[in-house]
Amino acid sequence: MTFSCLLALPLLSLLAALAPNPPKQLTYCNPINVDYGFCPIPNFVTQGKHRATADPAITMFKGDYYLFSTNQWGYWWSPDMLNWHFVPRKFLLPGANSYDELCAPAIWVMGDALYVIGSTYTDQFAIWKSTNPRVDDWHEAIHHFPVPAWDPAFFLDDDERLYLYHGSSNTFPTYGQEIDPTTFHAIGPKVELLTLHDDIHGWERFGEHGDNTFLRPFIEGSWMTKHDGKYYLQYGAPGTEFSGYGDGVYVSDHPLGPFTYQAHNPFSYKPGGFTRGAGHGATYQDAFGNWWHVSTITIAVKNNFERRNGIWPAGFDKDGVLFANTAYGDYPTYLPSQAGEDHAAGRFAHWMLLNYAKPVLASSTLGSHSPNFAVNEDMRTYWSAKTANQGEWFQTDLGAVSTVRAIQVNYADQDADVMGKQPGLYHQYRLLASIDGRRWTVIVDKSHNKTDVPHDYIELENPVQARFVKIENVHMATGKFALSGLRVFGLGPTAPPKPVQSFVALRADDQSGADRRSAWLKWQVSDDATGYVIYSGVAPDKLYTSVMVYGANEYYFTAMTKDRPYYFQIEAFNEGGISSRSAVLESK
Repeated sequence: MTFSCLLALPLLSLLAALAPNPPKQLTYCNPINVDYGFCPIPNFVTQGKHRATADPAITMFKGDYYLFSTNQWGYWWSPDMLNWHFVPRKFLLPGANSYDELCAPAIWVMGDALYVIGSTYTDQFAIWKSTNPRVDDWHEAIHHFPVPAWDPAFFLDDDERLYLYHGSSNTFPTYGQEIDPTTFHAIGPKVELLTLHDDIHGWERFGEHGDNTFLRPFIEGSWMTKHDGKYYLQYGAPGTEFSGYGDGVYVSDHPLGPFTYQAHNPFSYKPGGFTRGAGHGATYQDAFGNWWHVSTITIAVKNNFERRNGIWPAGFDKDGVLFANTAYGDYPTYLPSQAGEDHAAGRFAHWMLLNYAKPVLASSTLGSHSPNFAVNEDMRTYWSAKTANQGEWFQTDLGAVSTVRAIQVNYADQDADVMGKQPGLYHQYRLLASIDGRRWTVIVDKSHNKTDVPHDYIELENPVQARFVKIENVHMATGKFALSGLRVFGLGPTAPPKPVQSFVALRADDQSGADRRSAWLKWQVSDDATGYVIYSGVAPDKLYTSVMVYGANEYYFTAMTKDRPYYFQIEAFNEGGISSRSAVLESK
């Protein structure tokens, strides 16, 4: 290409043409972008067919990451935690009559094989093993596992003794039991290990607002991690439908207890932002030895069990406290890159959301699925065009010329017509950028894509300057062209907001007899802020819990243990960056 030809190209195309070699993508964005299957259960789709999964578990095996989750008719593997490859596989035995093909699966590595089993209340389920799980190459380790277990988790200790943890109930506790690693028969009786204490632990209360109105909370989703000789038994609560769905942990010196409640709980928690919920998951190490936590994100619109998966940086601090860092957890996050990464400080790329609640235009609108729902940072609402036709489009105004670094395209399920895992689904689209809203340049062209990308995330090879971003539909996987979020990330021209003022935490005192599991957090509105992140914890140097708040200057925090002091900080953010945090506030 001659220089004179280059002069004829628009500026954005010129930047791309001059790039020598595209850099390797360094970030990902939750929810993770895998080809989620559709709900296969007929009475769960009466309000609309939809994608659904939950209860994820990830482990490393022979240098790859393996991801299993509920009812996907297969699983994924990845070399890098970014590019996930689906392997079709049904694990139910022939003749089994169940829609729960692999519900809340347990996976573990033993010897030279990867093992898997799903939930079962009967003994009619096999344990499968594979030495080559990149392909469908599985063999029975035992034809009928004789220990009924729902939400199972297997843990192989350093001494090669195998343990099973299980339970999913608002009546019964979490159980533990030793299992013979050769015969897979039980060794000794099952032991009661954990139960919920929602009268003490505020986050364990059932309900969207911790109101516990009509059901006892559920304990489920066991997972065991060993670190520095301690056993960390993790569990999900209080219900998968709620934004406060999280994971807690008890700690012991022995795999079957007794266990002690960790003061920092829930250790995995994300009640605010675009993705909400971080419960029923698994803690694992990456290729460099750093810790991560994968867990369930709730949507719960078309059905209570409409969900996705998210991955959060995690770790153990110097005192052995297990944490998961969900601050800015649905913004661009750096992938594993080296050993010794400080996950307490986070992996956030500091690319800010540029189009929250900004002006939008659309080619058409179906009913009440308004265009603003695609920029309101709530994955439970969405815009839908009237058709799935090529040429339907959606446009977002960033408000000012900004540096765009990445874009996330979150599709919604409107009038989908498939159930279960369907091969051959794919999305095709183009992303365009403009300075003035009149002259457009294609910055991402997926018009020939042949993969299913329901939460596609594109880190641009080179940043672009733009005020307007538009997506044009070429082909939908199924249903109408609909978006729960077209999210544009980078940096705007504005300065970061000033620190938040007048931050207070209002909590009942010991003598009042009122509920001390909750606090009313309030602060002065920052006119230069898009939103806020509140940090909390049980010590001023352990503010590991975070909540993202948009469009308000208050938050009702319901996750406290009633007899402990808590500490809070707050920071503001906007398109230009993040403010410094407020002073640490103590709530006795």
